[in-house]
Amino acid sequence: MTINSLDPVDIGALRTLVLVYDLRSFSAAAERLNVNQSTISYTVERLRVAFQDPLFVRQGNGVTATEHCAALVDWARETIGQIEGLASPAEFDPAVAKGTVTISCNHHERQTLIPQFSTRLRAAAPHARLVLLDAAGHGSVHLKQNQCDIVLGPVGIVGENFYRRHILTDHYVCVMDPANALASGRITLSAYCKAEHVFVTHNGEWQPLYVDVLKAKGIVLEPAITLPSHDSLERIIPGTSLIAAIPHHLARATQGGLHIAPLPFRVPISIDMYWSARTAKSGLHKWARSLLGEVAKESAVTAK
Repeated sequence: MTINSLDPVDIGALRTLVLVYDLRSFSAAAERLNVNQSTISYTVERLRVAFQDPLFVRQGNGVTATEHCAALVDWARETIGQIEGLASPAEFDPAVAKGTVTISCNHHERQTLIPQFSTRLRAAAPHARLVLLDAAGHGSVHLKQNQCDIVLGPVGIVGENFYRRHILTDHYVCVMDPANALASGRITLSAYCKAEHVFVTHNGEWQPLYVDVLKAKGIVLEPAITLPSHDSLERIIPGTSLIAAIPHHLARATQGGLHIAPLPFRVPISIDMYWSARTAKSGLHKWARSLLGEVAKESAVTAK
């Protein structure tokens, strides 16, 4: 019997190939999979023989992919997603479903959508697990490296193996201490620009969407305070003259008694849901995505 050079290629080997490609490191891939680095090296060597290409070459402390490897990884992602989709049960009953739904999102989504989603998921699918990751500008990486199943937020993820569904449109509003002079009436653009601002940059990985809108008007703001997340605004702003532009849905969810006022300009925030071919046909994940869409739709109605 003739042995084809591709016979050693299996879905596990393809997963390893994609992981090494994403992490640019054999050792990091080994740590992620909780195996010895020699196991990764052995798998990659099998693939090198099968595809007659070095696949990865050393570069500094990591590795870089060959052109052929990059094309192969694109094919591998799609193939893995299709195989996992075929392995998913044709019928799905949330009451008996087991599995994990991992969502990468920021403070905004964790405060506005996740609480209701979590409650309804637990009620309908008590055996399913929910895991949240802090996106902090890395949601696309989490999805591409299969660290999460869903990314939520105002991000843009492109590629043939990724899917997008728009679930909510939010907009920025201004929050401040109720005693702030700006809380007594309509805020003009001039008064807004002269105020002391708080910026939220998600660990320096994100620029608020309104910054570019203001730059187009020739306005550059210098923040008095820059925060890694929205989660401390309710403790930092009270008793000060500081103001912050944050999403309307998030402002409504705050518990610090902050005054909410319209901005003198409007900037929409598109909250989208992304997932990959890996979970596109999974019963649990299709159901979870539908539930998230329902929660977002209800949230938009109550915000009006």
